[in-house]
Amino acid sequence: MSYALARKTDADEIPVIDITPLRDGTDPAGVAKALHDASKGLGFIYVKGHGIPEPIIEDARAAAYDFFHADAADKETVRVSASHRGWLGQGGARMQDDAKADLKESFIWGFQDIDGVTPDDHPLRGDNRWPAFQPGLEDAAMAYFRHAHEVAHHLMRGFARGLALPEDFFLKTADMPLSRCSFVYYPPQEASAGTEQFGVGPHTDFGVLTVLCQDNVGGLQVEDVNGEWIEAPPIAGTLLVNVADLLARWTDGEYKSTPHRVVNSSGRERMSLVLAFDPNPETVIDAREVYGASHRSSNAQITCGDYLIWRFGKAFAYRKA
Repeated sequence: MSYALARKTDADEIPVIDITPLRDGTDPAGVAKALHDASKGLGFIYVKGHGIPEPIIEDARAAAYDFFHADAADKETVRVSASHRGWLGQGGARMQDDAKADLKESFIWGFQDIDGVTPDDHPLRGDNRWPAFQPGLEDAAMAYFRHAHEVAHHLMRGFARGLALPEDFFLKTADMPLSRCSFVYYPPQEASAGTEQFGVGPHTDFGVLTVLCQDNVGGLQVEDVNGEWIEAPPIAGTLLVNVADLLARWTDGEYKSTPHRVVNSSGRERMSLVLAFDPNPETVIDAREVYGASHRSSNAQITCGDYLIWRFGKAFAYRKA
């Protein structure tokens, strides 16, 4: 048996964009145009000049490995809650109804204020579940969350500019975001599992925007515009950003939410640091706000919160139990 394969990516097939001029204000319009053009194509973008200090990334990754290497009984003490916070063990996610369960494990947390409190006003938001057996995890995880969230804000301002919208268009209701971060652990995958087994199966991301920090292992595969699977290998010093379903819906399909999957054929452990950016749950996703009241949208308006409840219910076994 063998692995699901993907061809090597051609140069510039997934664009690399330096967002420094967006972050420091020296050329936000130029970066916005580049982000806009990339989002209308594959919807995946390597971002450099993101501003997350390397020690923040290293500390988060080390804390993540310490967590996943812990005894199962310890991880069980922070098993995923009804508000999608905590440890989701192997087999807990299935991206399509007829697919094999994913091989990955995840540890999930989200926005909390300076006192460590999260609003309990939505089914996908509640207290973060920090493990007592690893007291340093919270500091490392929240430091990464804050920096990655700042990157997402810069990008959302860039997307707004690229669409000729006010810079704060996508951030008008983002003070209590539904954003989530995940440490995602992929064990080495045996070829004997076959071509239909994945670290995470083919899927599009649920929310507005995904900001991914890969390690150097590789394994991410993206479906290109012709339906062919291509590799999205790690590039040192970059984050990999992709348009997710709600941003595609908000732009009525102008921005593309692209299927992707992970096949960890490296023989080594793989770790991803993932931020799923989403605004407040009451945020209305309506393409008419982007293109004008006379625009005939392909989808009815929906709130961010309602959409995510529906998508999470389909993907995660614990929510069906």
